[in-house]
Amino acid sequence: MSTQTETFEFQAEARQLLQLMIHSVYSNKDVFLRELISNASDALDKVKLEAMLDKDLEVDTSDLHIAIDTDPGQRTVTIRDNGIGMSRDEVVEVIGTIAKSGTAELLRKLKDAGDAESADLIGQFGVGFYSSFMVADKVSMVTRRAGEATGTCWTSEGTGTYTIESVDDAPQGTAITLHLKPEDAEDQLHDYTKEWKIRELVTRYSDFITWPIRMAVEKPATDDAAATTEIETINSMKALWARPKDQVTEEEYNEFYKHVSHDWQDPLEVIRMQAEGTFEYTALLFIPSHAPLDLFMRDAKHGVQLYVKRVHVMDDCDALMPEYLRFIKGVVDSQDLTLNVSRELLQQDRQIQLMRKRLVRKVLSTIKDMQTNNQERYTTFWSEFGRAVKEGLLSDFDNRETLLAICSFDSTHSAQEQTTLRSYVERMKDGQEHIYYVTGESRSIVENSPHIEAFRAKGYEVLLLTDPVDEMWVGAVPEFDGKKFQSIAKGAVDLDGKEESESEQPKREEYADLLSWLSSTLSEQVKEVRLSSRLTTSPACLVGEEYDITPTLEKMYRAMGQEIPVVKRTLELNPDHPLVTSLRAAHAKHPGEPGLVDTAELLHGMALLAEGGELSDPARFTRLLADRLVGALPSEPQKSGDDAG
Repeated sequence: MSTQTETFEFQAEARQLLQLMIHSVYSNKDVFLRELISNASDALDKVKLEAMLDKDLEVDTSDLHIAIDTDPGQRTVTIRDNGIGMSRDEVVEVIGTIAKSGTAELLRKLKDAGDAESADLIGQFGVGFYSSFMVADKVSMVTRRAGEATGTCWTSEGTGTYTIESVDDAPQGTAITLHLKPEDAEDQLHDYTKEWKIRELVTRYSDFITWPIRMAVEKPATDDAAATTEIETINSMKALWARPKDQVTEEEYNEFYKHVSHDWQDPLEVIRMQAEGTFEYTALLFIPSHAPLDLFMRDAKHGVQLYVKRVHVMDDCDALMPEYLRFIKGVVDSQDLTLNVSRELLQQDRQIQLMRKRLVRKVLSTIKDMQTNNQERYTTFWSEFGRAVKEGLLSDFDNRETLLAICSFDSTHSAQEQTTLRSYVERMKDGQEHIYYVTGESRSIVENSPHIEAFRAKGYEVLLLTDPVDEMWVGAVPEFDGKKFQSIAKGAVDLDGKEESESEQPKREEYADLLSWLSSTLSEQVKEVRLSSRLTTSPACLVGEEYDITPTLEKMYRAMGQEIPVVKRTLELNPDHPLVTSLRAAHAKHPGEPGLVDTAELLHGMALLAEGGELSDPARFTRLLADRLVGALPSEPQKSGDDAG
């Protein structure tokens, strides 16, 4: 069999890499099988191409496949293919030498990487074969290049040398046999001779490889038949993203979605995308029909699955999908990325950034199409994921206009249906310059807020923003379609669009003393007290300055442990409310009456409660209110006419 045997020394950097693999402390040693299957798949692709280009090449391509053989007694696992194979010189060049640039950088990263990163780095520079030594203390390879008569046997224990001998009767392709290390659960070394373990790894990493992956499977004895061994294909080979759209059924899409998302329901929408040219990739993405339980959990993983030439590389590739689209599931398969690129490199890769931009635009355009053509489906989507999508208004400046267009909001226009900003603008009154909104914790609170009274009375529509993210984005987004956003709970309001009328000036003079006294009396709670043009039925309300932080946002920051300065707001009074007019008269007649101070406190507390705020001293407010109620009750029952006299 052997006609020539030689011993070679590994290149210095190859020795370093081997030592890292042999003494590996990385937890994810399972990736060795992915690497060897990927190499086998590449070999099958190459032999098919060469057979097409060279009609004289004597090669059989009728049954190209990958086979996995296990021998529990000898503790070996063999991965073989009938692909292109290697010549003797290629074995020396490819296996004995890491002939790729950047190897030193790879070695440094492998040494510095933790468990989570190591699997992403292995194979990054075409050295996936060496990962065999994480699980084996001896590796042998028999290979014969298609079209050549003699094969080559390569053997090494991963020390400083390897041997090569010629083989006369080697089959076409490559067979790699791993002599496995002892099983060690603590070191994450599994028994790779077990059928279930091989199945698990193939399903996880290589299920969509184009070529069949076959393995001998033991069939247990039954009442009707003895135990048998059958050759079975253990990968699905169903790379739906690589098949023409008209060749995939809705049922297949649904089944695939459930496979990649672990969801039990069908997806709401399927998104396909294929990019060709200098940078090729295919994407098959899904919009779920319901939000996952961890959608708003900080430590939840997100991102799509990344494949390189149908080989699984990463489960949660967050570099391809922004956080506000973290609910998107699916697969992106690149033809140009190197296998096992690390997360760090993905974040910096220009091609990845370009893919991300295109994928995001495709997702947003799909949502826009739903909004335009399938309102029922869009409504389902927005109710499940709207809160997350609005986060993009803070982070995705490039797509902000698109995001604003696909957003929907509650408003005073309808109690049942939400509105888009486009529809809001189309309904704006003549001369209206702003898009009015109010923020708060719930629709019931903001809809009954005193701030909204004048807007409702004059027929102005107001957006009712009650999601926590609404408190953030309204301060960061200046306008939509040339119309600026304006909080109805901030600044002065002039709904009539004219200067103060002559009839209003005497009223301000009439209330000047009361306003000055209230401003002094409530100086610890408010910035100032003034008359209001936004109230019609309530006696008072609290408003902030244009750039002040809102009470809800202030509460959110404090809940997160961030101490921020207390922001005083302005107390506005309704000069036509009986309580305010009575207070003015009482103050004018008895300015030193102690009970007036209590009334001022109650007035401020009422304004705070009316907007859904929290009292700083609820017990005191309750006591003052109880005293006032007692004083308002008749001291004794009134006598009827018959009893009188």
